[in-house]
Parts: sequence; structure tokens; C-alpha cells
Amino acid sequence: MDATTRASLWEQFGASLEMLANAIRACSDKLWADPTRQPQFWYTAYHTLFYLDLYLSDATDGFMPPAPFTLSELDPAGVLPDRVYSKTELLDYLAHGRGKARARIESLTAESAGEPCRYGWLDLTKVEALLYNMRHVQHHAAQLNLLLRQAVNDAPHWIRRSSDL
Repeated sequence: MDATTRASLWEQFGASLEMLANAIRACSDKLWADPTRQPQFWYTAYHTLFYLDLYLSDATDGFMPPAPFTLSELDPAGVLPDRVYSKTELLDYLAHGRGKARARIESLTAESAGEPCRYGWLDLTKVEALLYNMRHVQHHAAQLNLLLRQAVNDAPHWIRRSSDL
């Protein structure tokens, strides 16, 4: 994979992560864990970050998120985490995922881009997993921005490309 393609992938993937970070930062303490909104804001952000981390791994086998996070998100019964995660914890998890995404993209070669990733319910190539992951992040960033618009009539603006080139 050539440098231009890797740079373009990062610029767009990084932008989706920045949009997610901006939504997390913009959320008020009142909205963060508002029980009248389901799913709660914090949980949608956590779900997004958990799968960001997972889809930057090659498979579910051997995957373990960093502490304090657990594998509860993979429980087929839909078990929620045992507590509300703070903004700081989720922004730290986002930084972890951002570094992992950057490293994954920078390491892509023409050969490795086609290597498989197996998640149990999905079989994707490494490059397809990146695109799938970016779409998932952007989907939930948009969902969180909608919640912000509904709650406070304000949301972060669109980011065209990552500021971290």
C-alpha cells in the first residue's frame, strides 16, 4: 500500500475519531448518564471505543481491552458494564484506540492489507476492517451529536480531515 493511500486512510479515520472525541468533550455532566435516555450517552461512547479497539485487532481470540474495561461488551446477553465510565476514562480509551489505528494504518503494505481479521461474526481483510471500523465510529459520533443537538441544541462541527497528519 502506497504512502498516499495510507495518509488518506489516516486523515479520514483520524477525523472520525476527532469527531467522537469532540462529542464526548461537549457532553454535559447531566446528559452523560441521564437514565431517561437509552442508551445513555456514556454507554454509546464506550460501545464505540470498545469496538474501535476490537476491530483494530486481528481477531476476537486473544483480544483484551485495557483496564478498567472488560469483555462484557461481547456478552450475547447484552450485559452492561458494572459502572458508568467517566469522560476521562473514555477519552483515555480513545487515545489508546487512536494510537492503535495510526499504527495499524502506518504498518499496512500491499500484502498485509489483504490479510484476514476474524471476529466471529465478521470475516474481513485488514483494510476492509479499517473502513468498517471508521464507518462504525462515524455512525456513533453522529448519533452522539444528535443527542447533543436534542439536549442542548449544540453539537461539534464536522471535521474534514484529521488535524494530526
